[in-house]
Amino acid sequence: MDRLTSPNNVTEFILLGLTQNPHLQKVHFIVFLFIFLFTLLASLLIVITISLSLTLLAPMYFFLTYLSFIDASYTSVTTPKVIIDLLYQRTISWGSCLTQLFVEHFLGGSEILLLVVMAYDRYVAICKPLHCMTIMRQGLCRLLVMVAWIGGLLHATVQMLFIVHLPFCGPNVIDHFMCDLFPLLKLACSDTYRLGMVVVANSGAMCLLIFPMLLISYIVILSSLKSHGTEGRCKALSTCGSHFTVVVLFFVPCIFTYMSPVVTYPVDKLVTVFFAILTPMFNPIIYTVRSTEVKNAMKKMENPNNVTEFILLGITKNPELRKVLSAVFLVMYVSTVWGNLLIVVTILTSQSLRSPMYFFLTSLSIMDVSFSSVIAPKIIVDSFSERPTISFSGCMAQLFAEHFFGGVGIILLIVMAYDRYVAICQPLRYVTIMNPHMCCLLLGGAWLGASLHATIQLLFMYQIPFCGPNVIDHFMCDLFPLLTLACMDTHTLGLLVVLNSGVMCAAIFLILIASYVVILCSLKSCSSAGRRKALSTCGSHLTVVVLFFVPCIFLYMRPVATYPIDKAMVMSSSVVTPMLNPLIYTLRNPEVKSAMRKLWVGQRTQGGH
Repeated sequence: MDRLTSPNNVTEFILLGLTQNPHLQKVHFIVFLFIFLFTLLASLLIVITISLSLTLLAPMYFFLTYLSFIDASYTSVTTPKVIIDLLYQRTISWGSCLTQLFVEHFLGGSEILLLVVMAYDRYVAICKPLHCMTIMRQGLCRLLVMVAWIGGLLHATVQMLFIVHLPFCGPNVIDHFMCDLFPLLKLACSDTYRLGMVVVANSGAMCLLIFPMLLISYIVILSSLKSHGTEGRCKALSTCGSHFTVVVLFFVPCIFTYMSPVVTYPVDKLVTVFFAILTPMFNPIIYTVRSTEVKNAMKKMENPNNVTEFILLGITKNPELRKVLSAVFLVMYVSTVWGNLLIVVTILTSQSLRSPMYFFLTSLSIMDVSFSSVIAPKIIVDSFSERPTISFSGCMAQLFAEHFFGGVGIILLIVMAYDRYVAICQPLRYVTIMNPHMCCLLLGGAWLGASLHATIQLLFMYQIPFCGPNVIDHFMCDLFPLLTLACMDTHTLGLLVVLNSGVMCAAIFLILIASYVVILCSLKSCSSAGRRKALSTCGSHLTVVVLFFVPCIFLYMRPVATYPIDKAMVMSSSVVTPMLNPLIYTLRNPEVKSAMRKLWVGQRTQGGH
């Protein structure tokens, strides 16, 4: 049984990255960030276009949806780590290295098999057009996709079974920007010749065998085009050309990387960049530029609406009550802006509030002001209008801003929980771990993650046709009220919204609760004063977490439907919570209260002189 445990002295690896030149690293950071965002958004655009278009129902587009999803997932495994390492320390733990390796080969293996499936689909469509619908029926298509996923899983599991038991007892420096097989085998303190041959057989030989098979299949397809008309030949060449280009871009670097002995070369990094980062970026371009049907579907889906504006029914139809509520919301909004700005000014001017916790609190306060400003002013203005309306563009802009600032808030709460964990559970390493560079990086990650979340929501919603009723029983634009007005089946889209918003909120909420449980358990070894201080700061964070996440989970963890209580829940998360946050962080935090007193006394003293 002991042999199953890897006898490692190495707990983490140092990644040398693409270059050691600091100026070149900054250039690479910008380039790879652009590539990652483009790949992710372009792949998701293809998925959304195919999912919502009524003209892209052929099996080819069913497989293309999964290929785009794999591309988005594959680039998300490698590129974010590369981007972070260009600005921060380039280390990766043993467990994270194995996880990255497994996911790389799982998604890579699935993509290889999916390309085989897509080649078979093209063969049936062109060589046996009369039998195409019979052979490539929906059940078989789903089965083939399932086989691709299972095949990728088996391939990755085999790789892991060999690597996980390798002993690493010496050097831990990997001359690469990610964990891969040959760089790891090179560091192992055992003879890896036979294992290298197994890797070649499992990865290199698989690529080498499948690539000629695909080439032969395309030769057979092209030979059969002689019996087709000119238009049929052009269409077949266009679709096959796209597939063939993707096949070449993926398989040639794969063969070069894995059909060699256990040795690494400087060019390996460039080859890996090509098939792991650039190829997923090229695929959406290839399939849109060379596919007339996809381009036409995208053009048709550019705001296919008869609706140019929406009517908002507001909180209540009672005109007197609306005026009263407008006064209440005005007081709440002014309190939110002044309370949060007071925290920002206090932290920026106070020399005693220089810890990372207050850096993140400043960002959270700015986010609260922005989030409340997206919603509250519109509610107040609409209270005095007999027929409150919002244009389609204004609705989409409000929807994006809501989910952007909401996403920033969610990720910031995760970051603040991590900050508290390090401060309480690893106090001696706190200053080293939570250095200014790391804090800025975490804040940038929050803004970037929120941008992606909001953009995905907008891509879903912008393509939906609204051709009938335009009355929203709400005081703002939100996902489910809009989905109920769409003149199409929104069941699948509703599930995607639940995944992108509801499941994310629920999962993060549970993770945060678990982190606070770990923190509270670790307080047993602290002094009474330390426990009181930790409980005070953690209590503030936990209160904010509950106030924000509970309404969020209620609103998005359910089927597409609207309820009267939704308005109260949205009001709680978007108007009340941003107002309460300054009170929570000042009343429960002696350091902030003390800094505010000093700031107030200082201002009065200056005013007296």
